[in-house]
Amino acid sequence: MSSQSPYEQLGVTEASSFEEIQDARNQLFAQHQDDRKQLESIEAAYDAVLMDRLRLRQEGKIKVPDRIRFPEKVVPLPSSLPPAPTKQGTAWLQRLIDTPSRTDILMPAGVLTALGALVVLAPAANVVQMALILGMGASFYFLYRKERKLGRTVLLGLLGLVSGFLVGGLLAQYLPIQITSVIPNPNVLVSVVTFFILWLVSSFLR
Repeated sequence: MSSQSPYEQLGVTEASSFEEIQDARNQLFAQHQDDRKQLESIEAAYDAVLMDRLRLRQEGKIKVPDRIRFPEKVVPLPSSLPPAPTKQGTAWLQRLIDTPSRTDILMPAGVLTALGALVVLAPAANVVQMALILGMGASFYFLYRKERKLGRTVLLGLLGLVSGFLVGGLLAQYLPIQITSVIPNPNVLVSVVTFFILWLVSSFLR
């Protein structure tokens, strides 16, 4: 095949289109896929044909598509579809919700559960008050150790405390008598609910 022109090696003519030349090359590659030397010869012929076509194009004799062996010149077409709008409405929520580690869940749970048990076992007013103060301090600590933002820590801690008081007060008022008989002191129930909400805030918010 060495005496043949590159066109003859590929089995095409100078009038063949680029698609025809490419199809001829692919067919020869499929026929000689186990013959490395033959594949190199086919590829060399293909390159020679493309270079000749490029020369003819530069001379204005033919028009060769820019995509042939010049991918860097191909300008990507603009997408007909507009970009999907970002969900700005939930961005603040994603920044607020945390994905806690096991430690971030278990440590606040242990401390606040112990304070809740203390309140249940010793429901004196001064014990409840001291336990709530310790619970708030623990909540501040666990929130601050995650982001190191004092303002956000105080805001979330106070939000948890107020939410606990409100939810606990409503439960103490509307729970059935059977449940309130187990925890007769409403302050104890409010404190336990508050500790639970402080745990949620400390573990799952940031």
